[in-house]
Amino acid sequence: MKTCISLYSYWKLVKENKMNHYEVMDEISRLGCDAVEFQIFDASVPEGKTMADYIRDLHAYAVKLGLDVPMLTMQANLYGPKAEEDFNRLCGLLDVASECGIRFLRFDVTYSFLGTEPCPSYKAIIQSVAPHIRRLADYAEEKGVTICSENHGRILQDSYRMEELFFAVNHRNYKLLCDIGNFGGADENSAVAVSKLLPHICFVHAKDSILRDGMMYDPGRGFGRSRGGEYRRATIFGHGNVPTYQILRAIGTSGYDGYVSLEFEGIEEPKMAVEISMENLQRMLADIGK
Repeated sequence: MKTCISLYSYWKLVKENKMNHYEVMDEISRLGCDAVEFQIFDASVPEGKTMADYIRDLHAYAVKLGLDVPMLTMQANLYGPKAEEDFNRLCGLLDVASECGIRFLRFDVTYSFLGTEPCPSYKAIIQSVAPHIRRLADYAEEKGVTICSENHGRILQDSYRMEELFFAVNHRNYKLLCDIGNFGGADENSAVAVSKLLPHICFVHAKDSILRDGMMYDPGRGFGRSRGGEYRRATIFGHGNVPTYQILRAIGTSGYDGYVSLEFEGIEEPKMAVEISMENLQRMLADIGK
């Protein structure tokens, strides 16, 4: 398995104008990573440039540094009145990914119910979004890019719901991105959840969280709540309660030999946190490879 870092890991510094994406890639290269995952928000695109132009510029810089760019990660919502608009936008991003040789595009499926459903149900959402994803997979296949969604957004975050969506789409060019720390947001055991999805995984996010029982007194700033009311706080990879090494070993044993991409979103200072996280991730992958 190969190492990667998502640009999102430094988002706090980029948002505060303390680093730009080019400097972030310099740092990723310094840490000895094999690749960089592009996750770019509209707010960080320089004035006068389109998202497509900026992706091309960043990709050219990554190539100059010797970094692979296997994944383009983008926001979207394929459920609701703007589904077609987001579908068309994703098609445009697939054009750019294909042009740059980026092999995977990850998109969000949805974040919430509309509030107008007679009975809010994740099954109804799957019925609504699956045709859009199937069309997107068709278009992506023409472009030589594989599409994927991840355990993100609460509604389709559990492993069994992800698998339901996977089989509802039923397309060879649609896979799953497995974030090993995100299952806690749906109160699911991460090791068990990952084991269910191993046959469908095309990309892995390395993430860790500190977990606290929901019956405890509120730990305060930095902690959020899971869907079932447990306390969670993202943290340095290897410092939390997620069984990270156990999960990575299971992924490696399954035959997966792709990228494991660090996605840090904790409250710690990002440069220090990412450096420690990457040291831990690299040590774990080295031990698994022995």
